[in-house]
Amino acid sequence: MSEAETRELSPGAHIRSLMRSLDRATLSTGMANEDGWPYGSLVMVSVDQDGSPLLLLSDLAEHTANLKADPRVCLLFDGTVGLAEPLTGARASVLGRVEKIDDERMAERYLRRHPSARMFAGFEDFNFYRVTVERAHIVAGFGKIHWVEAADILSPRVPELEEAEAGIVAHMNEDHADANQLYASVLLGRDGEGWEMTGCDAEGCDLRFGGDVARLEYDQPVCNADETRKALVALVKRARQSAAG
Repeated sequence: MSEAETRELSPGAHIRSLMRSLDRATLSTGMANEDGWPYGSLVMVSVDQDGSPLLLLSDLAEHTANLKADPRVCLLFDGTVGLAEPLTGARASVLGRVEKIDDERMAERYLRRHPSARMFAGFEDFNFYRVTVERAHIVAGFGKIHWVEAADILSPRVPELEEAEAGIVAHMNEDHADANQLYASVLLGRDGEGWEMTGCDAEGCDLRFGGDVARLEYDQPVCNADETRKALVALVKRARQSAAG
């Protein structure tokens, strides 16, 4: 087990890890024509490298009309699925303000996470949005309840990694598909053949197989493409040793 898997996460890091590990959330907005009455809806979500949530929304959706009138939103990230006692699991309510973006890098990061969205991402009535996180509330079991400010949730931006990410992901999927499979099956214990990498950041990488997603953390944070390569090589060596043993 890696150091990243065994160390105790701070509440902010736990929230960030939870957001990165999930591909969907419950979006709560205030209904524009109902005096702000709360409205919850399911959305598919990705996060930028710093942890800021990214959304692709239709102008025809009720929640989009709501957020245009009031950009304040809450995203509930639920990490309790599959637990025998769901209330012992982690869930985080992330509060922030949403804004429409026109950023190719962020859009591609979202679409790698949700490849089926490419069929409608170019429609005129669909737009990408980014949530500027202000604070969040995490409940992670008995006595583990915290309000956390954005500065303790988001990780620092690493421009070099933002620029290199697409190339790293393409290289791993085209030339090292076996490594991606080892990450998923051996290190994460996930089923299925054909796992692909969808993203990487300073703290780890994201994988997908069909409708399943998985998150693999590095032993230590990285700050450039070379350090990312070394981290990925170290993980695949560990996976091969584990598989052989």
